[in-house]
Amino acid sequence: MEDDVKDLGDVFAERRRLLSLAYRMTGTLADAEDVVQETYVRWYRQDEAERAEILNPAGWLTRVASRIALDLLASARRRRERYIGQWLPEPVPADLFDGTAPSAGTSDPLERVTLDDAVSTALLVVLEAMTPAQRVAFVLHDVFAVPFDEIGQIVGRTPAAVRQLAASGRRQVRENRTAAVPRDEHDRAVRAFLRAAQAGDVEQLVRVLAPDVQLRSDANGLVSAARNVIEGPDRVARLVLGVGAKMPDLVPSLERTADGLSVVFRTGEVVTAVMTLHVENELVTDVWIVLNPAKLTHWLPLPRTETDER
Repeated sequence: MEDDVKDLGDVFAERRRLLSLAYRMTGTLADAEDVVQETYVRWYRQDEAERAEILNPAGWLTRVASRIALDLLASARRRRERYIGQWLPEPVPADLFDGTAPSAGTSDPLERVTLDDAVSTALLVVLEAMTPAQRVAFVLHDVFAVPFDEIGQIVGRTPAAVRQLAASGRRQVRENRTAAVPRDEHDRAVRAFLRAAQAGDVEQLVRVLAPDVQLRSDANGLVSAARNVIEGPDRVARLVLGVGAKMPDLVPSLERTADGLSVVFRTGEVVTAVMTLHVENELVTDVWIVLNPAKLTHWLPLPRTETDER
């Protein structure tokens, strides 16, 4: 009986790691929760004898969660074809998955490009462009250090084919996204962006934006948002200032996400938007604004702000 309780505890202890893995594969906590729930359903559908034959429950749970995520990615693509406006991954607090993604153990910096910021918006946007099998192979190997032969059993490919999938995913990351800048450089640019926006100064705001800056907002038609990509410093600056002028009750605060400092907007106690920024050469190159209420549920418990950390 004590062994059964211990085994049950070991299985439940994997939940946070499985959620972390599924989020990286799907881009939203709701989909990740579905993956984890179905994984545990399949575990408990087995009889005691079947569970006793599983020598490595953590590995079994990882394989099953990955297969479920692979199937879900195919249906998610069909759902996103009907999505209204831009689709963005769900922003999460910086410490949500701390300690759940081990290094793959390689000494090559290019091989480790994703390990320090494996839930950043910039990376997740690139992952969205991958095929489901490519994404699963990349996440499992480069983030969770799963061997190629095990991944092959999950995606139905040979280890050599999986190695190619992961390599092509890694190449896609390098080609579509520069390495993350130092956190203090990112945070300085975010603070400058917010100061300019709060001052209502178009010229000051334009000065912190890159010449090719793009803004994307995700609302799925549930709240007012730009449905198309906004390009160029002047257009992006005027849209940001226009929103502030139309919605004076919005209160911004700087809070930590996987991208570094981000801007969280509240109306009263309710989080209505999370804005994350990508920075290169001390200028903002991308502005991602999530307004879809379904992607903001994790922000309902008020996280600690930068002021609280002092």
